[in-house]
Amino acid sequence: MIHNLSYRAFVYGTENEEKVREAICILLPTALPEKEVTEGYHKNQVIILQGKITKKREIKDFLKKLHSLKPSAKKRILRELENRMDERGNFFLRFDKQRAYLGDLKLVEHGDALHIKLKIAAYPARKEEALKVARQIFEE
Repeated sequence: MIHNLSYRAFVYGTENEEKVREAICILLPTALPEKEVTEGYHKNQVIILQGKITKKREIKDFLKKLHSLKPSAKKRILRELENRMDERGNFFLRFDKQRAYLGDLKLVEHGDALHIKLKIAAYPARKEEALKVARQIFEE
């Protein structure tokens, strides 16, 4: 149902990199993020932690976490499916970094988050087909 899962989080100068790594690992326990150091808009250092998960077992574990979300969050995902998916069947979610660190998965819209991209397995690889698969995932 899902080919792979990509994740990314930005660590700003006011944040602790280790805590952001822990937040990622609460969401994705086997994650081993790569670190990239870049420069922000105001010439400040920004660290990007990112990676990709392709193992089916690890993806299934992530989906179990999604199924444990509050019913209102799952309904919200279903309502917003079309807006959260691109034409190639990539499905996007964002989780609050601070809440994830505390073990609470909360969907958010703002950019200061743990960014998740799920590549939905659909044939043909079109948005309409991927939406059908995504509905099955979130209606279970």
